[in-house]
Amino acid sequence: MASFLCPAHLRPAVAAIYWFARTADDLADEGEVTAAQRLQDLAQLRSDLLAVEKGEPHSGRWPQVLGPLQGSLLRFKLPTALLVDLLDAFVQDIEKTRDQTRYTDQAELLDYCRRSANPVGRLMLHLYGVDDPESLQRSDAICSALQLINFWQDLSRDIPRGRHYLTEQDCLAHGVRTEDLRASHQTPQITSLITEQCQVARSLMAHGASLVHRLPGRAGWELRMVVQGGLRILDKIAALDYATLQTRPTLKPWDWVVMLWRAVRMRPSV
Repeated sequence: MASFLCPAHLRPAVAAIYWFARTADDLADEGEVTAAQRLQDLAQLRSDLLAVEKGEPHSGRWPQVLGPLQGSLLRFKLPTALLVDLLDAFVQDIEKTRDQTRYTDQAELLDYCRRSANPVGRLMLHLYGVDDPESLQRSDAICSALQLINFWQDLSRDIPRGRHYLTEQDCLAHGVRTEDLRASHQTPQITSLITEQCQVARSLMAHGASLVHRLPGRAGWELRMVVQGGLRILDKIAALDYATLQTRPTLKPWDWVVMLWRAVRMRPSV
């Protein structure tokens, strides 16, 4: 995130946001601790975040994270509610994995994306001073698309770990059986379902992509690469005939050349 395309004066804030999200992600996902301990740790991080926002004492568990973040909260008036949304999304992931429950429909899944992915885009727009409703909406579309793309890219990893992002309603509509998903058995019904989900993600990305022309200078160019990275993963999923229950597609060096070429050629009408 804090790449050479990011203006120098914003890099500390971008890094502070990244390390906060990275720390929360590690608490939610790394190690062999119980779900109860993960939830307790995230609750503590949330409490510390709110204390830091108010300038009050906190637990002191994550000084290397909360110290820089406090400075950025003060300097750039970052919306703390967006950081809380990220924590809420991590909590939801833990609870659904613990209880082995699935998302009911697309509306519920996209609500998860609203909290797990969209806050990052909105925080970046805040740093660049962009806050008009259309830009926020297009940022949300890009971020939700990226989250969905990550889901469909990672099916071979997530399902064995008890994480299910293919919704009950969509599985029912395509005649997908839970036992086939758990067995990584790529049936025609599953291929049809993943194909449809990738089309949804591509449509969302297309809706948001014109944001690259609304952001100033280097921010717009960085976002071009983000958009093209997501689209390139979708291309690679399609090249696998959507068999991501068995194979996880990744970007290779040549893909970055393709992404750069496509980024340069993006037009305002996209």
